[in-house]
Amino acid sequence: MKTLLRLLPLLALVSTQLRAAEIAAAPGPRGPGDPARFVLLAPTESEKALAAARAADDERLAATRAGDRARLDAIFSDDLRYAHSSGHVDTKASYIESLATHSTVYESFDYQERNFKVAGPGVVIMTGRVLIKATNKGQRADNDLNFLAVWREENGRWRFLAWQSCKNPPPTPAPATK
Repeated sequence: MKTLLRLLPLLALVSTQLRAAEIAAAPGPRGPGDPARFVLLAPTESEKALAAARAADDERLAATRAGDRARLDAIFSDDLRYAHSSGHVDTKASYIESLATHSTVYESFDYQERNFKVAGPGVVIMTGRVLIKATNKGQRADNDLNFLAVWREENGRWRFLAWQSCKNPPPTPAPATK
C-alpha cells in the first residue's frame, strides 16, 4: 500500500504529460489562452534554455565587472529589479548608473553553487551561493550571499530580470577544547 501511495504523484505526472502531449499535437492555432502553451519543455528545449541562461549570466558578470554601459543595457531587462543584500533596491537605470560610474565596483564573483531550473516557457530561475568582493562608494564589502535570480527570454534574448540576495551568517567558531 505504501509503495502505491508513493507512486501516485508519479502516475499523476505521467497522466498530465500524456494529456499535454495530446493537446500540443491537436491541430489549430495557438493563442495566449491555449493550454498547449503550458506544456512542459522537451528535454532538449530545457537544456538549450539552461545553457543560454548560463551563458547570459557569464556575460552579465563580465559586463558588471567592466561597468560597460552598453553591455549592461543589453543583458538587463528593462523591468530589472535588483534587491541587494543590504535592502537597497535598484532599477535597471539606477544599477547601470552605479556600475558605469564606478560608484559600485565588483572585483570578483566566486560561485560556490549556481543552479539553473526552467520555471516555464521563457523563464529560468537561478539559485545558489556566491562570494562577492566589491567596493560601494569607497567602502569595501566582502559578502557571502545566497541568491535567487530570474532570467527571462525577451525577443529571443535571455535578459536578467531580477535578483534577490541575503547574507549568510559568519561561520560559528568551533568550541574551545580544554
